[in-house]
Amino acid sequence: MITIPVYNKKSQSTETVSLTATPERKALSPRTFACAIRALVQNWRQGTVATKTRGQVAFSNKKPWRQKGTGRARVSSLRSPLWRKGGIIFGPQKRVRQLSVLGTQKKLVFNNLLFSMIDKQAVACFDFDLQGAKPSTKSVREMLSNVGFENKKIILFLAFNDDFTAASFRNMPNVSIVAFDQPNAYQLSNGDCWIFLKKDLESFNKMVTQWN
Repeated sequence: MITIPVYNKKSQSTETVSLTATPERKALSPRTFACAIRALVQNWRQGTVATKTRGQVAFSNKKPWRQKGTGRARVSSLRSPLWRKGGIIFGPQKRVRQLSVLGTQKKLVFNNLLFSMIDKQAVACFDFDLQGAKPSTKSVREMLSNVGFENKKIILFLAFNDDFTAASFRNMPNVSIVAFDQPNAYQLSNGDCWIFLKKDLESFNKMVTQWN
């Protein structure tokens, strides 16, 4: 059973919560983790850089001068790569290389990340509700400072439609907001600690259950 400390509005840990469905700890696989990260980074590439070949430049294909009798070198077209503003011979072209990762490999990577954070006691739950009609970054910063998280890279799990809470955290450069249905290994591995709200405990449990 995995227990996680709960911090209240005063940043005091007075209770703990337990995950209802604890995934089974799987063997650590750095190779699978590296493949998953490589696939993510590669698939995020736009691949839109390109140059024009001699068949694509906007020039007439008419021969500049006749083949013989002028004393100059023969030229077939103004589009020649030898000429200024001509086509590029071996320039880059548009390409997108999609890499895929098996579902079992994704679960293994998330499972390794989860237990690595639990072993470091870097998973925390916060029980607070922002009051007022406007988001308050000041109160959130004070709360994180009291816990000792102000200088750490924080991964905050939020519901996709929780705009009010997201607006309070989004101005903090050390906080990355991740939706429960859109986690990725690259972002989760780039944090020092994971945080979620007590009201989202069920969503966190549901997400972690899928990593078994």
